[in-house]
Amino acid sequence: MKFKAFFLFLITATTWAQENVTYQKPPAEIMALADYQRAPSVSMDSKKNYMLLSYRNTYKSLDDLNQEEMRLAGLRINPITNIASTTNYVNNLKLRKVKDTQEMQVKGLPENPKIAFITWSPDEQKIAFTHTTATGVELWVIDVATATAKRLTEAVLNANLGSPFLWKNDNSQILVLQLPAQRAALVDQKKDLPTGPTVSVSEGKKSQNRTYQDLLKNKTDEANFEALVQSELYWVGLDGKKTLYKPAAIYAGMSFSPDGNYLMLTQIERPYSYIVPMSRFPQRSLVYRTDGTLVQQVNEVPLTEIMPKGFSSVRKGKRNMTWRPDQPATLFYVEALDEGDAGKTVTHRDALWVWEAPFTAAPREFMRTQQRFAGIAWGNETVAFVYDDWYDTRNQKTYLVNPSINNTNPKIVWDVNSQDIYADPGNFETKRNAYNRNVLAIENDNLYLLGDGFTKEGQFPFVDEFSLKTLKTKRLYQSKLKDKKEDLLSIEDFKKGELLVMIQSKNEFPNYFFRNLKSGKLTPITQFKNPFESIKNVYKEVIKYKRNDGVELSGTLYLPANYDRVAKKEKLPLLIWAYPAEFKDKNSAGQSDKNPNEFTFPNYGSFVYWVTRGYAVLDDASFPIIGEGTTEPNDTFIPQLVANAEAAINAVNDLGYINPKKVGVGGHSYGAFMTANLLTHSNLFACGIARSGAYNRTLTPFGFQSEQRNYWDVPGVYNTMSPFMNAEKMKTPLLLVHGDADNNPGTFTLQSERYFQALKGLGAPARLVLLPKESHGYAAKENILHLLWEQDQFLEKHLKN
Repeated sequence: MKFKAFFLFLITATTWAQENVTYQKPPAEIMALADYQRAPSVSMDSKKNYMLLSYRNTYKSLDDLNQEEMRLAGLRINPITNIASTTNYVNNLKLRKVKDTQEMQVKGLPENPKIAFITWSPDEQKIAFTHTTATGVELWVIDVATATAKRLTEAVLNANLGSPFLWKNDNSQILVLQLPAQRAALVDQKKDLPTGPTVSVSEGKKSQNRTYQDLLKNKTDEANFEALVQSELYWVGLDGKKTLYKPAAIYAGMSFSPDGNYLMLTQIERPYSYIVPMSRFPQRSLVYRTDGTLVQQVNEVPLTEIMPKGFSSVRKGKRNMTWRPDQPATLFYVEALDEGDAGKTVTHRDALWVWEAPFTAAPREFMRTQQRFAGIAWGNETVAFVYDDWYDTRNQKTYLVNPSINNTNPKIVWDVNSQDIYADPGNFETKRNAYNRNVLAIENDNLYLLGDGFTKEGQFPFVDEFSLKTLKTKRLYQSKLKDKKEDLLSIEDFKKGELLVMIQSKNEFPNYFFRNLKSGKLTPITQFKNPFESIKNVYKEVIKYKRNDGVELSGTLYLPANYDRVAKKEKLPLLIWAYPAEFKDKNSAGQSDKNPNEFTFPNYGSFVYWVTRGYAVLDDASFPIIGEGTTEPNDTFIPQLVANAEAAINAVNDLGYINPKKVGVGGHSYGAFMTANLLTHSNLFACGIARSGAYNRTLTPFGFQSEQRNYWDVPGVYNTMSPFMNAEKMKTPLLLVHGDADNNPGTFTLQSERYFQALKGLGAPARLVLLPKESHGYAAKENILHLLWEQDQFLEKHLKN
């Protein structure tokens, strides 16, 4: 027996030996696309007088990721700089007048800027931002007219919970979260001896939660969490002078009333939890006058560790508490009439309330929704639109209500399937009111809807006029551009009929324009160039095809630029990239939101790069998983998955472009889960690439993706869907990739490690690549270029050759 055990150890140690691989770069064709300069992001003031151009690097560096980090209560924090370690920084800012072409470099920026939280002042004459130094976060402000920046504070801001500042309504001061003067020192857990074990107790009540990451684990974590997220509140003037406003607390939210006379602060309270993130810790909301006088505690939310089953379940108590934008100082909130439990049978799910400052009178209920509250668009005293929906049925209703009265029988304007994109009426246009808040744009009892315009024939964005008197729409404009894609962003002038639009084509980078609806004239605003000239002549087409049960599918097909589509002598290898999506009806599942005129933007998240290497690529292929009526989508996940793949391969093969024996498939996250299942349960593919997936569903026992049932409800579904449970069936080469610091619920790095161990132990051809310091999405240039190299080497070996 001793000899046998030793023998097994030798086999294990030899079989699971690691390779020492240094960073590599992909071949020249891919490198030309991967190593590019990102175009600036554009932000305009509400009157479209000025635009701010924000520049940042295409990728982070590995050094950027190799920083101090603490993972607490669902947060990832740099304890030295006091800002989220995942922050993406801007490194340059320019201003220009919208109607001019000359850009103005913002003067006075810090050296080697690391800019975040860019925010226009209410009057849009100033722009505030943070700059992260080696030791902390500073507050800066730009004077728009002179394009000049100056620093307002030292590196004392606390950005660990997000934006650390808020403009005062009168533009004179900024409310700032600052590190406490008497801040507690962080405890080094490696050096701090525990005083006892960590104990968790179940009191016999159900507590079903998703598998969150980065949670608190012990008292030391609690102390460090508190030390890192507590802040003092200061008023900071534009001259840099500051005054203490509120003492140290965990301020998780702050918002001024529209008239600027009140400030609502939301604080995180004890007790903390070891099984849910900070968003479900106890909260308390208090309203103050701007002089600091307490007016009223308006909300208190207890710790929520137990949630009823179902995506339509919510926390008990007041929720969605916000200032009503069309009133001087009135709070709006929602309360569940079913105690937040989607499983209860009730006539109405939610009650909608308004509560006017100074909150001496009782709140007033003005409506009850049949389904779960999903949003509200405020107009004025007598006009608002309320949305509700229900996840299980995907039904969504839109109500026209008068918020000044009790709407016992509100008018239903639209009653639609939320997944039916062909029936989407669009979104109401808004405009700034006297309080500088966005409200419905009401012009002579008419409102305006901007829609994406997806149809069976393609995408044709539109502007509709909606009459408050007749509740009917009239089409004012519909894009009819050929070989281009037009996105309608906003209405800039209702009388002149002027729109802000974005126009692009498959080889023309997206740029902004003004379009006049009356004349059709286009006035260019930006002139960004195509950074991917090497693929401007590749062939691109949205193909449509059917699954064996008649469900309509689609995908975006790419062919190499020099491929002869007439002769079709060469049969190309095919790469399919996809991500499964759940639907409750076949009609919605068969609808396409793909546009062949969308700019071809290659990135590590797809296979488009490989069109330059002689592959055909079917990108964003439809992989619907349908469960109609009482049937859940995952009850037939595997056969539907295989049917989707088979239909995609047959569709491209019928066009005569590919060798159906040389097809690879890939996906990220749930797409990786899809990939592993396809290789396990079909013989359709020569190889697969699975990135940052979850492969053992017993490790996500209380639901995953859109699955609401737990493992003990349907163990057969969980086991059948788990590639890990079926690892003995895997015989196809698989490249597994994972970030070694994955922060996504359920996709722990352990998922790929254990799945690889199973495949390796069972003799399946597999390769595991762990990218250092990476989270669920990859960021460092070194890692991304190496990922592309790994994928290229793998495909050349197992697919092309």
